[in-house]
Amino acid sequence: MSAGYSPSYDNDKSVLAFRGIPISELKNHGILQALTTEANEWEPRVVSTEVVRAQEEWEAVDTIQPETGSQANSEQPGQLISFSEALQHFQTVDLSSFKKRIQPTIRRTGLAALRHYLFGPPKLHQGLWEERDLVLTIAQCGLDSQDPVHGRVLQTIYKKLTGSKFDCALHGDHWEDLGFQGANPATDLRGAGFLALLHLLYLVMDSKTLLMAQEIFRLSRHHIQQFPFCLMSVNITHIAIQALREECLSRECNRQQKVIPVVNSFYAATFLHLAHVWRTQRKTISDSSFVLKDLEVLAKKSPRRLLKTLELYLARVSKGQASLLGAQKCCGPEAPPFKDLTFTGRSDLQPHSS
Repeated sequence: MSAGYSPSYDNDKSVLAFRGIPISELKNHGILQALTTEANEWEPRVVSTEVVRAQEEWEAVDTIQPETGSQANSEQPGQLISFSEALQHFQTVDLSSFKKRIQPTIRRTGLAALRHYLFGPPKLHQGLWEERDLVLTIAQCGLDSQDPVHGRVLQTIYKKLTGSKFDCALHGDHWEDLGFQGANPATDLRGAGFLALLHLLYLVMDSKTLLMAQEIFRLSRHHIQQFPFCLMSVNITHIAIQALREECLSRECNRQQKVIPVVNSFYAATFLHLAHVWRTQRKTISDSSFVLKDLEVLAKKSPRRLLKTLELYLARVSKGQASLLGAQKCCGPEAPPFKDLTFTGRSDLQPHSS
Protein backbone atom coordinates (compact mmCIF):
# COMPACT_ATOMS: atom_id res chain seq x y z
CA MET A 1 0.00 0.00 0.00
CA SER A 2 1.17 3.52 -0.71
CA ALA A 3 1.85 5.94 2.07
CA GLY A 4 -1.21 7.69 3.41
CA TYR A 5 -3.61 4.82 2.94
CA SER A 6 -4.07 1.99 5.39
CA PRO A 7 -6.63 -0.80 5.55
CA SER A 8 -8.97 -1.02 8.50
CA TYR A 9 -11.00 -3.95 9.70
CA ASP A 10 -14.66 -4.25 10.46
CA ASN A 11 -14.56 -5.92 13.87
CA ASP A 12 -18.14 -7.18 13.61
CA LYS A 13 -17.73 -9.06 10.35
CA SER A 14 -13.96 -9.57 10.17
CA VAL A 15 -13.96 -8.31 6.61
CA LEU A 16 -11.23 -6.16 5.24
CA ALA A 17 -12.72 -2.72 4.50
CA PHE A 18 -10.88 0.03 2.71
CA ARG A 19 -11.90 3.48 3.77
CA GLY A 20 -10.78 6.76 2.20
CA ILE A 21 -8.97 5.04 -0.69
CA PRO A 22 -9.70 6.51 -4.15
CA ILE A 23 -10.94 4.10 -6.79
CA SER A 24 -7.91 4.91 -8.91
CA GLU A 25 -5.69 3.73 -6.04
CA LEU A 26 -7.59 0.48 -5.84
CA LYS A 27 -7.00 -0.01 -9.55
CA ASN A 28 -3.29 0.80 -9.31
CA HIS A 29 -2.74 -1.87 -6.66
CA GLY A 30 -4.64 -4.58 -8.50
CA ILE A 31 -7.37 -4.80 -5.86
CA LEU A 32 -10.18 -4.59 -8.39
CA GLN A 33 -8.58 -7.28 -10.50
CA ALA A 34 -8.20 -9.45 -7.44
CA LEU A 35 -11.89 -9.08 -6.66
CA THR A 36 -12.81 -10.45 -10.10
CA THR A 37 -10.22 -13.25 -10.30
CA GLU A 38 -8.71 -15.59 -7.81
CA ALA A 39 -8.02 -14.50 -4.24
CA ASN A 40 -6.31 -16.55 -1.56
CA GLU A 41 -6.41 -19.58 -3.89
CA TRP A 42 -10.22 -19.37 -4.25
CA GLU A 43 -11.46 -19.67 -7.79
CA PRO A 44 -15.02 -18.86 -8.66
CA ARG A 45 -16.77 -21.56 -10.61
CA VAL A 46 -18.65 -19.06 -12.85
CA VAL A 47 -17.64 -15.53 -13.71
CA SER A 48 -20.80 -13.53 -14.37
CA THR A 49 -21.05 -11.32 -17.42
CA GLU A 50 -21.66 -8.33 -15.14
CA VAL A 51 -18.29 -8.88 -13.47
CA VAL A 52 -16.49 -9.21 -16.77
CA ARG A 53 -18.15 -6.07 -18.09
CA ALA A 54 -17.22 -4.18 -14.94
CA GLN A 55 -13.61 -5.29 -15.26
CA GLU A 56 -13.47 -4.11 -18.89
CA GLU A 57 -14.91 -0.75 -17.94
CA TRP A 58 -12.32 -0.26 -15.21
CA GLU A 59 -9.55 -1.22 -17.61
CA ALA A 60 -10.76 1.56 -19.90
CA VAL A 61 -10.76 4.24 -17.21
CA ASP A 62 -7.30 5.49 -18.15
CA THR A 63 -8.30 5.91 -21.80
CA ILE A 64 -11.18 8.32 -21.12
CA GLN A 65 -10.15 11.84 -21.99
CA PRO A 66 -11.85 14.96 -20.67
CA GLU A 67 -13.83 17.04 -23.17
CA THR A 68 -12.00 19.90 -24.78
CA GLY A 69 -13.46 23.32 -25.44
CA SER A 70 -15.10 22.77 -28.84
CA GLN A 71 -16.62 19.43 -27.87
CA ALA A 72 -17.92 20.70 -24.58
CA ASN A 73 -19.55 23.64 -26.28
CA SER A 74 -21.36 21.38 -28.74
CA GLU A 75 -24.07 20.82 -26.14
CA GLN A 76 -24.62 24.56 -25.77
CA PRO A 77 -27.28 26.30 -27.87
CA GLY A 78 -25.87 27.45 -31.21
CA GLN A 79 -25.46 31.12 -31.98
CA LEU A 80 -28.07 32.80 -34.17
CA ILE A 81 -26.98 33.81 -37.64
CA SER A 82 -27.87 37.09 -39.30
CA PHE A 83 -29.03 37.47 -42.88
CA SER A 84 -25.87 39.38 -43.82
CA GLU A 85 -23.64 36.65 -42.39
CA ALA A 86 -25.49 33.92 -44.25
CA LEU A 87 -25.38 35.95 -47.47
CA GLN A 88 -21.65 36.53 -47.04
CA HIS A 89 -21.20 32.77 -46.86
CA PHE A 90 -22.68 32.39 -50.34
CA GLN A 91 -20.63 35.31 -51.61
CA THR A 92 -17.39 33.58 -50.62
CA VAL A 93 -18.00 29.91 -51.53
CA ASP A 94 -17.63 28.51 -55.03
CA LEU A 95 -21.05 28.47 -56.70
CA SER A 96 -19.84 28.10 -60.28
CA SER A 97 -21.55 24.74 -60.78
CA PHE A 98 -24.89 26.22 -59.69
CA LYS A 99 -24.45 29.43 -61.68
CA LYS A 100 -24.32 27.44 -64.91
CA ARG A 101 -27.95 26.43 -64.39
CA ILE A 102 -29.52 29.88 -64.11
CA GLN A 103 -31.48 31.75 -66.78
CA PRO A 104 -31.24 35.40 -65.71
CA THR A 105 -34.15 36.57 -67.86
CA ILE A 106 -37.18 35.09 -69.58
CA ARG A 107 -36.63 34.38 -73.25
CA ARG A 108 -39.39 35.91 -75.35
CA THR A 109 -40.00 35.51 -79.05
CA GLY A 110 -42.36 36.94 -81.62
CA LEU A 111 -45.10 39.28 -80.49
CA ALA A 112 -44.34 38.68 -76.83
CA ALA A 113 -40.80 39.99 -77.33
CA LEU A 114 -42.05 43.01 -79.26
CA ARG A 115 -44.72 43.82 -76.68
CA HIS A 116 -42.20 43.53 -73.88
CA TYR A 117 -39.76 45.79 -75.71
CA LEU A 118 -42.38 48.47 -76.35
CA PHE A 119 -44.45 48.36 -73.17
CA GLY A 120 -42.54 46.26 -70.69
CA PRO A 121 -40.41 47.35 -67.76
CA PRO A 122 -36.91 48.74 -68.30
CA LYS A 123 -33.85 46.55 -68.50
CA LEU A 124 -31.82 46.00 -65.37
CA HIS A 125 -28.69 48.14 -65.28
CA GLN A 126 -25.64 46.11 -66.29
CA GLY A 127 -23.87 46.99 -63.04
CA LEU A 128 -26.54 45.03 -61.15
CA TRP A 129 -26.33 41.85 -63.20
CA GLU A 130 -23.82 40.19 -60.89
CA GLU A 131 -26.03 40.76 -57.84
CA ARG A 132 -29.07 39.48 -59.71
CA ASP A 133 -27.18 36.37 -60.79
CA LEU A 134 -26.14 35.71 -57.20
CA VAL A 135 -29.78 35.71 -56.11
CA LEU A 136 -30.73 33.28 -58.87
CA THR A 137 -27.70 31.10 -58.15
CA ILE A 138 -28.59 30.76 -54.46
CA ALA A 139 -32.03 29.65 -55.62
CA GLN A 140 -30.29 26.75 -57.37
CA CYS A 141 -28.53 25.62 -54.18
CA GLY A 142 -30.13 22.97 -52.03
CA LEU A 143 -30.01 22.51 -48.27
CA ASP A 144 -26.84 20.75 -47.12
CA SER A 145 -27.28 19.43 -43.58
CA GLN A 146 -23.50 18.94 -43.36
CA ASP A 147 -22.82 22.65 -43.88
CA PRO A 148 -22.68 24.42 -40.48
CA VAL A 149 -24.00 27.67 -41.97
CA HIS A 150 -27.01 25.90 -43.45
CA GLY A 151 -27.70 24.31 -40.08
CA ARG A 152 -27.47 27.65 -38.27
CA VAL A 153 -29.93 29.20 -40.70
CA LEU A 154 -32.47 26.47 -39.95
CA GLN A 155 -31.88 26.72 -36.20
CA THR A 156 -32.30 30.50 -36.25
CA ILE A 157 -35.60 30.28 -38.15
CA TYR A 158 -36.89 27.68 -35.71
CA LYS A 159 -35.89 29.63 -32.60
CA LYS A 160 -37.26 32.94 -33.83
CA LEU A 161 -40.64 31.52 -34.80
CA THR A 162 -41.12 29.27 -31.78
CA GLY A 163 -39.32 31.29 -29.11
CA SER A 164 -37.21 28.26 -28.20
CA LYS A 165 -33.81 28.84 -26.59
CA PHE A 166 -32.46 25.42 -27.55
CA ASP A 167 -31.24 23.84 -30.75
CA CYS A 168 -33.34 21.20 -32.46
CA ALA A 169 -32.59 18.30 -34.77
CA LEU A 170 -32.25 19.19 -38.44
CA HIS A 171 -34.65 16.36 -39.23
CA GLY A 172 -37.79 15.63 -37.25
CA ASP A 173 -41.53 16.12 -36.88
CA HIS A 174 -41.00 19.51 -35.23
CA TRP A 175 -40.44 21.01 -38.70
CA GLU A 176 -44.04 20.15 -39.57
CA ASP A 177 -45.08 22.50 -36.76
CA LEU A 178 -43.43 25.33 -38.71
CA GLY A 179 -45.27 24.44 -41.88
CA PHE A 180 -42.98 22.10 -43.76
CA GLN A 181 -44.73 19.06 -45.18
CA GLY A 182 -42.28 16.54 -43.81
CA ALA A 183 -39.52 15.92 -41.32
CA ASN A 184 -36.81 17.13 -43.71
CA PRO A 185 -37.12 20.80 -44.80
CA ALA A 186 -34.87 20.14 -47.81
CA THR A 187 -37.66 18.28 -49.58
CA ASP A 188 -39.91 21.37 -49.66
CA LEU A 189 -37.52 23.82 -51.34
CA ARG A 190 -38.50 22.94 -54.90
CA GLY A 191 -38.40 25.91 -57.23
CA ALA A 192 -36.77 28.23 -54.71
CA GLY A 193 -33.73 26.42 -53.30
CA PHE A 194 -31.84 27.87 -50.37
CA LEU A 195 -33.09 31.34 -51.27
CA ALA A 196 -36.37 30.31 -49.64
CA LEU A 197 -34.58 29.79 -46.33
CA LEU A 198 -32.65 33.05 -46.71
CA HIS A 199 -35.95 34.87 -47.16
CA LEU A 200 -37.34 33.30 -44.01
CA LEU A 201 -34.13 34.25 -42.22
CA TYR A 202 -34.49 37.83 -43.44
CA LEU A 203 -38.09 37.92 -42.25
CA VAL A 204 -37.31 36.77 -38.70
CA MET A 205 -33.96 38.51 -38.19
CA ASP A 206 -34.93 41.97 -39.40
CA SER A 207 -36.39 43.84 -36.44
CA LYS A 208 -38.82 45.64 -38.74
CA THR A 209 -40.39 42.46 -40.11
CA LEU A 210 -40.09 40.09 -37.14
CA LEU A 211 -43.42 41.12 -35.65
CA MET A 212 -45.08 40.68 -39.02
CA ALA A 213 -43.55 37.22 -39.37
CA GLN A 214 -44.79 36.19 -35.93
CA GLU A 215 -48.29 37.43 -36.69
CA ILE A 216 -48.45 35.59 -40.01
CA PHE A 217 -47.18 32.49 -38.22
CA ARG A 218 -50.00 32.84 -35.69
CA LEU A 219 -52.50 33.16 -38.52
CA SER A 220 -51.10 29.99 -40.08
CA ARG A 221 -51.96 28.15 -36.86
CA HIS A 222 -55.60 29.29 -36.86
CA HIS A 223 -57.89 26.34 -36.15
CA ILE A 224 -59.92 27.02 -39.31
CA GLN A 225 -57.70 29.13 -41.57
CA GLN A 226 -54.46 27.25 -40.92
CA PHE A 227 -51.91 26.90 -43.71
CA PRO A 228 -48.31 25.59 -43.86
CA PHE A 229 -46.34 28.72 -43.04
CA CYS A 230 -42.93 27.71 -44.39
CA LEU A 231 -44.32 26.02 -47.47
CA MET A 232 -46.35 29.14 -48.27
CA SER A 233 -43.18 31.19 -47.82
CA VAL A 234 -41.34 28.95 -50.30
CA ASN A 235 -44.05 29.62 -52.88
CA ILE A 236 -43.76 33.36 -52.34
CA THR A 237 -39.99 33.14 -52.85
CA HIS A 238 -40.75 31.36 -56.12
CA ILE A 239 -42.95 34.30 -57.15
CA ALA A 240 -40.11 36.70 -56.29
CA ILE A 241 -37.69 34.69 -58.44
CA GLN A 242 -40.04 34.80 -61.42
CA ALA A 243 -40.67 38.52 -60.94
CA LEU A 244 -36.91 39.13 -60.97
CA ARG A 245 -36.36 37.04 -64.09
CA GLU A 246 -39.26 38.71 -65.90
CA GLU A 247 -37.72 42.11 -65.06
CA CYS A 248 -40.76 43.18 -63.05
CA LEU A 249 -38.40 44.45 -60.33
CA SER A 250 -35.88 46.11 -62.63
CA ARG A 251 -37.30 49.62 -62.29
CA GLU A 252 -37.12 49.50 -58.48
CA CYS A 253 -33.68 47.84 -58.52
CA ASN A 254 -32.38 50.54 -60.85
CA ARG A 255 -33.87 53.24 -58.64
CA GLN A 256 -32.23 51.86 -55.48
CA GLN A 257 -29.12 50.61 -57.30
CA LYS A 258 -29.53 47.34 -55.40
CA VAL A 259 -31.06 43.94 -56.11
CA ILE A 260 -30.99 41.83 -52.94
CA PRO A 261 -32.71 44.40 -50.66
CA VAL A 262 -35.40 44.95 -53.31
CA VAL A 263 -36.03 41.22 -53.70
CA ASN A 264 -36.19 40.81 -49.92
CA SER A 265 -38.68 43.64 -49.54
CA PHE A 266 -40.75 42.36 -52.46
CA TYR A 267 -40.90 38.93 -50.83
CA ALA A 268 -42.00 40.43 -47.50
CA ALA A 269 -44.56 42.70 -49.18
CA THR A 270 -46.04 39.80 -51.12
CA PHE A 271 -46.26 37.68 -47.97
CA LEU A 272 -47.96 40.56 -46.16
CA HIS A 273 -50.54 40.92 -48.94
CA LEU A 274 -51.23 37.18 -48.91
CA ALA A 275 -51.79 37.23 -45.14
CA HIS A 276 -54.14 40.22 -45.46
CA VAL A 277 -56.19 38.48 -48.16
CA TRP A 278 -56.15 35.22 -46.25
CA ARG A 279 -57.45 36.81 -43.06
CA THR A 280 -59.97 39.32 -44.43
CA GLN A 281 -61.44 36.98 -47.04
CA ARG A 282 -61.40 34.02 -44.66
CA LYS A 283 -59.44 31.78 -46.97
CA THR A 284 -58.68 28.17 -46.09
CA ILE A 285 -56.19 25.61 -47.28
CA SER A 286 -58.47 24.58 -50.14
CA ASP A 287 -58.12 28.10 -51.60
CA SER A 288 -54.31 28.08 -51.64
CA SER A 289 -53.74 27.47 -55.36
CA PHE A 290 -56.16 30.21 -56.43
CA VAL A 291 -54.83 32.70 -53.89
CA LEU A 292 -51.25 32.15 -55.01
CA LYS A 293 -52.13 32.43 -58.67
CA ASP A 294 -53.92 35.75 -58.17
CA LEU A 295 -51.12 36.92 -55.89
CA GLU A 296 -48.49 36.28 -58.55
CA VAL A 297 -50.40 38.26 -61.17
CA LEU A 298 -50.82 41.22 -58.81
CA ALA A 299 -47.23 41.12 -57.57
CA LYS A 300 -45.75 41.16 -61.07
CA LYS A 301 -48.13 43.85 -62.27
CA SER A 302 -47.84 46.22 -59.31
CA PRO A 303 -44.64 45.56 -57.36
CA ARG A 304 -44.30 49.20 -56.38
CA ARG A 305 -47.78 49.18 -54.89
CA LEU A 306 -46.96 46.18 -52.71
CA LEU A 307 -43.66 47.72 -51.59
CA LYS A 308 -45.40 50.95 -50.63
CA THR A 309 -48.02 49.04 -48.64
CA LEU A 310 -45.25 47.21 -46.77
CA GLU A 311 -43.47 50.47 -46.05
CA LEU A 312 -46.61 52.08 -44.59
CA TYR A 313 -47.51 48.97 -42.61
CA LEU A 314 -44.08 48.68 -40.99
CA ALA A 315 -44.08 52.38 -40.15
CA ARG A 316 -47.40 52.01 -38.35
CA VAL A 317 -46.31 48.79 -36.59
CA SER A 318 -43.18 50.52 -35.26
CA LYS A 319 -45.48 53.08 -33.64
CA GLY A 320 -47.83 50.42 -32.30
CA GLN A 321 -50.63 51.64 -34.56
CA ALA A 322 -51.12 48.58 -36.77
CA SER A 323 -51.57 44.88 -36.34
CA LEU A 324 -52.01 42.41 -39.16
CA LEU A 325 -54.32 40.21 -37.13
CA GLY A 326 -55.93 42.86 -34.98
CA ALA A 327 -58.13 41.32 -32.34
CA GLN A 328 -58.86 38.22 -34.40
CA LYS A 329 -58.62 35.08 -32.38
CA CYS A 330 -56.00 32.81 -33.90
CA CYS A 331 -56.08 30.25 -31.17
CA GLY A 332 -58.40 27.32 -30.94
CA PRO A 333 -58.35 23.54 -31.27
CA GLU A 334 -54.99 22.29 -32.38
CA ALA A 335 -54.58 22.44 -36.14
CA PRO A 336 -54.08 19.07 -37.85
CA PRO A 337 -50.57 18.18 -39.07
CA PHE A 338 -49.84 19.73 -42.44
CA LYS A 339 -48.97 16.37 -43.91
CA ASP A 340 -52.67 15.54 -43.52
CA LEU A 341 -53.74 18.64 -45.45
CA THR A 342 -53.89 19.04 -49.21
CA PHE A 343 -51.83 22.08 -50.17
CA THR A 344 -51.36 23.18 -53.75
CA GLY A 345 -48.43 25.53 -54.07
CA ARG A 346 -47.34 27.84 -56.85
CA SER A 347 -44.84 25.30 -58.16
CA ASP A 348 -47.65 22.76 -58.50
CA LEU A 349 -49.71 25.01 -60.80
CA GLN A 350 -49.56 25.01 -64.54
CA PRO A 351 -47.83 28.16 -65.85
CA HIS A 352 -50.36 30.67 -67.12
CA SER A 353 -49.91 32.77 -70.22
CA SER A 354 -48.67 36.28 -69.69
